[in-house]
Amino acid sequence: MSEQTTVASEITNQFHRLNIGQMQEILVVWLDTHIYSSNPDYQNAITHLQYVVNDIYTFTDNDECIDFILTLTDTNVCLITSGSLGQLILPCIHDISKIDSIFIFCDDQNRHEQWAKHWCKVKSVSIDIIHICEQLTKIIRRYELTAIPMSFVQSGKRLDRLEPSFMYTKIIKEILLTIQFEDKHIKQFVKYCCDNFVDTEVDRKKVKELEDKYHQHTPIWWYTARRFLYGMLNRALREMDGEVITLMGFFINDLHRHIEELHKRQFGDASPTAKCFPVYRGQGLMKKDFDELMATKGGLMSFNNFLSTSENRNVSLMFTPGNRQNSGVISVLFVITIDPKQSTTSFASVRHISRFPEEEEVLFSMHSIFRIRDVKPMDGNEKMYEVALSLTSDNDEELMVLTEQIRKESFPNAEGWSRLSLVLADIAQSDVAERICQVLIDETPSEDSTNRVYNHLGKIKCQKGQYEEAITLFQKSLELSLMSSSPNHPDVAVSYNNIGIAYYNMGDYSKALSSYEQALKIQLQSLTPNHPHVASSYNNIGNAYHNMGDYPKALSSYEQALKIQLQSLPPNHPHVASSYNNIGNA
Repeated sequence: MSEQTTVASEITNQFHRLNIGQMQEILVVWLDTHIYSSNPDYQNAITHLQYVVNDIYTFTDNDECIDFILTLTDTNVCLITSGSLGQLILPCIHDISKIDSIFIFCDDQNRHEQWAKHWCKVKSVSIDIIHICEQLTKIIRRYELTAIPMSFVQSGKRLDRLEPSFMYTKIIKEILLTIQFEDKHIKQFVKYCCDNFVDTEVDRKKVKELEDKYHQHTPIWWYTARRFLYGMLNRALREMDGEVITLMGFFINDLHRHIEELHKRQFGDASPTAKCFPVYRGQGLMKKDFDELMATKGGLMSFNNFLSTSENRNVSLMFTPGNRQNSGVISVLFVITIDPKQSTTSFASVRHISRFPEEEEVLFSMHSIFRIRDVKPMDGNEKMYEVALSLTSDNDEELMVLTEQIRKESFPNAEGWSRLSLVLADIAQSDVAERICQVLIDETPSEDSTNRVYNHLGKIKCQKGQYEEAITLFQKSLELSLMSSSPNHPDVAVSYNNIGIAYYNMGDYSKALSSYEQALKIQLQSLTPNHPHVASSYNNIGNAYHNMGDYPKALSSYEQALKIQLQSLPPNHPHVASSYNNIGNA
């Protein structure tokens, strides 16, 4: 049984129940004294709403409703209320910042429109719940587009100062595209959804439909037509939720492949005379994000999810907050110039597939990267800006260097699930990483592969401060390495080095030193003299001597490390700076 086809389903069998919270950025609050009555109109209305929004909270008491809204921190509210209650409560709640919009659901539309027109947040007075659902869909769509996570990279920025989301979404995508997922992974994702957030019959139908009909529709159709998938993926990537990202790996993979396939059809034969063309994206930015955007002019930015844009400028402008009441949000229209002759990023027109064909959508794959060309106010309006972006290609020199650096720092010698576990552990998702490693140990027949997994698992235990367990795992790795390799194989050195790190963290510097010296001895036989791993071992030995109070030997080791680093690393590399610092301290 291969690693590629078994791990995802086995891991998800071990996942504990976790409340992932709301999957949309907005919820509906319905205040009406008759909401709990047996009136079929109310029950029918709620059923319709459940197809549009995941979270609906109902109240009959004004004070309880207001108290609930005031407790919300990271979610916005669309309020539905009756005409009579609305007239009473609006003076109290209209200016609550968390309330985005208000809908009056009533029998006497003409009468209630008279007073409602004086309140700007009232978007509709209607007896028709279908009409209200249509309005809600547009509002939810606006929030979904705005909530996509993004990262900024100023020119010349050092790797150790990059936003973690930029590095890790890029590398996680790269890893997921190397894994072959199967139908069992869809079933496991469905089970997770049912266990964690399915509360209504409508929810159950949505999730069951995914399991039963996944292959009857394209990934892009699912992405645009099913809110819970879009919202769940968006939130998981924004919060770097390793558990959900792993569970949705099959969908990330399929969605990227579908965009890639369409891109080849639509742009694969672009002629040398093909012209550049623009696409647009309107959204709101919090002031701190806008300030970072301004500071990054000339640099790079990435949207760390799948990115929706439009060929129609006016459609995109509809998704900007405009002059709405939120003074902390700045409206931005991204104008993205695409050169079809140069682009190596996957994107495609999806208007013939999307649930919203009128948006003339062009969808970019996850973690598309752009260069910020210019930022300027629109028509002198300091609350609305036009941002000129150009799509990068693989021959963008700065991006090439950055990508190579990220790969070097993200466990390039590991593959598939093993590499994913190490990356997840690196972003403090150690529980998920540990489960992946445990399944790999159970399923991997090769001693040569298993020794590396024991090492990975030992590192995770170290991160959690479980050093004795880590040493046991490292010693198991060492044992397997000696069984499958020669005594001077680099894998043997890795195990000794890791044992040393665990002892060092426990404060047992004498045992740490012994293990470090064993690792160095093997490295000097199996690696080139100026290999970075040799420098790392000298540094480790220096740290052990330093903590044992033997400063001359510590200094000598640090100097050996620096000598090697100056030959093998760029002069501004953080490891070089660290060695200079160690020498100064010794």
